[in-house]
Amino acid sequence: MRGSSSEYEAGRAALADARLSKDWNKASPSLPLGAIYSGPHTLRADPPDHTRLRKLVAREFTSRRVAELSPRIQKTTDALLDRMLTAPDGRADLVAALSFPLPISVICELLGVPDLDRESFRTWSNHALGATDPEARKAAATSMARYMAELVQGKRQRPGDDLMSALIHGTDDDGDTLSHDELLGMAWLLLVAGHETTVNLISNGVLALLTHPQQLAALRTDLSPVDTAVEEMLRYEGPLETPTYRFTTKPVTIGDTLIPGGGELVLVALADANRDPARFPAPDRFDISRNSRGHLAFGHGIHHCLGAPLARLEARIAVRTLLERCPDLTLDIHPAAITWRPGMMIRGPRSLPVRFTR
Repeated sequence: MRGSSSEYEAGRAALADARLSKDWNKASPSLPLGAIYSGPHTLRADPPDHTRLRKLVAREFTSRRVAELSPRIQKTTDALLDRMLTAPDGRADLVAALSFPLPISVICELLGVPDLDRESFRTWSNHALGATDPEARKAAATSMARYMAELVQGKRQRPGDDLMSALIHGTDDDGDTLSHDELLGMAWLLLVAGHETTVNLISNGVLALLTHPQQLAALRTDLSPVDTAVEEMLRYEGPLETPTYRFTTKPVTIGDTLIPGGGELVLVALADANRDPARFPAPDRFDISRNSRGHLAFGHGIHHCLGAPLARLEARIAVRTLLERCPDLTLDIHPAAITWRPGMMIRGPRSLPVRFTR
């Protein structure tokens, strides 16, 4: 996306360009694409289907429902840190101890996954989204899809007060409702967008703090600007390097590059846009006092992440509570030795070794 317009401007425009489709059926047959079927959902649909799906989900996934999760998120964070702080050597992998289990617990809460099933659900999620072996990913995704289908059927008969029950039984003003396949697709979307994004937001954010001592000291002295700090974490080292695929339906010029129509693949480099000096001065400097509003970590336009408020809430609670309870938290590995997750979309460390005083 290099050219006469800035990387930020070009990326932002591409994210909102109606000539770029999210419908995989519009991809060029020559593209060697392969993906596990996840059902119809908003990240694989264009208007009017996207408009309909997002409306049905948004009416249930409200700011009130997100706010009501705050006490539960705090309780879960406290319990996870209680467990982490019992380590006799004062060491832990923050990804395994906090970054992964907190968001997956919240997603299980939203989906209404019973407590007894949550460990299996976590295992499937970890393999379906993180395994390097394609067969392992496929097997885990198949097991999870089977479980979700049974979960949906159970909640049709015995609804609870969770989001999934609300989606199953909710209708819009015209009596429209989500089909069985659409419910499975939205469950998968919640898992990927709501879980994976938050795992890496927390991990990347804490890593940024631990490798910038002055910023860490400033936030430890005064935790009130944690909201601003989380926005800078999203800009500086966001959880997604690129969004999901887009395909050209007409010729599109991005920067100085003309991309033909006919289903050519377009990936927007979110990480580049968020480090554009034309939009964010001294972009490679991590500064928790920076005004990072307008970053593209959650996308832009009609596909802007519906779960962004929940991810922000979880990150704020996790970072604030971690710094309150671990005032001497330090990195237990040289930053250059950290191994990162493979692939072009997800940006996050496989593990994050830390030290603390019990």
